[in-house]
Amino acid sequence: MSHLLIVDDDVEVLDLLQKFLCQHGYEVDVARDGKALWQAVERRVPDLVILDVMLPGDSGLVLCQRLLAEHKVAVIMLTAMGELSDRVVGLELGADDYLTKPFAARELLARVRAVLRRAGETAGGTAGHACATLEFAGWRLDVVRRELRSPDNVMIPLSNGEFELLLVFAEHPRRVLSRQQLLDMARGDAYDAYDRSIDVQVSRLRRKLETDNGNEPLIRTLRNAGYLFTPTVAKR
Repeated sequence: MSHLLIVDDDVEVLDLLQKFLCQHGYEVDVARDGKALWQAVERRVPDLVILDVMLPGDSGLVLCQRLLAEHKVAVIMLTAMGELSDRVVGLELGADDYLTKPFAARELLARVRAVLRRAGETAGGTAGHACATLEFAGWRLDVVRRELRSPDNVMIPLSNGEFELLLVFAEHPRRVLSRQQLLDMARGDAYDAYDRSIDVQVSRLRRKLETDNGNEPLIRTLRNAGYLFTPTVAKR
């Protein structure tokens, strides 16, 4: 049974979501602010945190940054309608997904299942993948340990979303992938073609894979087509 923690200062929202997610087989704790969040995490680190951006005291963005720095946990951010900047910042900090208020409880359930499924596939080691390590342009992506190492053997931290996206690219090198294909393969069918979070994740990956040697970029943008992972990939 996966353990969820919902952080929101709206008591009615907490009560509704806790009951709904419990009915669908999850163990759910709730918190109304940052202090309650840390108390809950101290008792038990959850598998996934559903974190509202607008909270009293420290904002959800501040809490997300500290949470991901201290714990290996998945995060779904809840943002206000129209607050694109909050969604972008949340993904930049390493959150796995976001959902805009107001939302249907079943949509949240679909997002929770998708994020936990990706985490479960990672915990299961190389299940569903033909190899344990993918090597490209001197980089090494360890599928089992979920680690990316640079050509000079420095470990580069990746969020859950970044890892899944890079894995899709590395398993489909030199092939043009549309945004919808990337969403389907990296994040599941709970997303639609207008979800622009994939662009944020690509930008984050590019920054982490950038070098100053003047070589061709590892991820190219093809206008009106999608993205292309340019290097040759060796499977070990």
